[in-house]
Amino acid sequence: MSRFRLRTLRLRPGEEHREQLEVTLESLRFGGEAYEPTPRVAPAELVIQRASSGDVFWLRFATRLDGPCVRCLAPASLPIEIDAQEYQAREPDGEEELRSEYVVEGELDVGAWARDQLALEVPDQVLCRPDCAGLCPVCGKDLNVEPHGHDAPETDPRWAALEALRADPSE
Repeated sequence: MSRFRLRTLRLRPGEEHREQLEVTLESLRFGGEAYEPTPRVAPAELVIQRASSGDVFWLRFATRLDGPCVRCLAPASLPIEIDAQEYQAREPDGEEELRSEYVVEGELDVGAWARDQLALEVPDQVLCRPDCAGLCPVCGKDLNVEPHGHDAPETDPRWAALEALRADPSE
């Protein structure tokens, strides 16, 4: 279900409507990499509560994002739980902060709301594990599998004069 018709609800202030539905989740792209939600169609709970000045919406669902680790490119799996809330004032000409962008012509766009909330819950870095060491910047090997180091690279002769200054800052 991508849209929920709000016009069919006959709620009085203080009453609420609970609906079990399924949201179809799209894959997300971060840094040119695709992250796939599992399951694609997730069971969700939608709660609509009528307030005296408008409607309050809650959306809850859980999913998992699968894609590459940003440090080592190994498969990463990230569990995500969404518990989102929106408010829509009854007055259509009211302040913009009191209107939800997901309510259009009497329908709540649950699919767009779920997609946006999922994207907001993804951390800055998707990691295969919290202590991921990443890839070696010199040879490209996975440092989680084969921790190692390299000797200091030789300095380019064109930078030799500057290297001498760095070695002895008193000059």
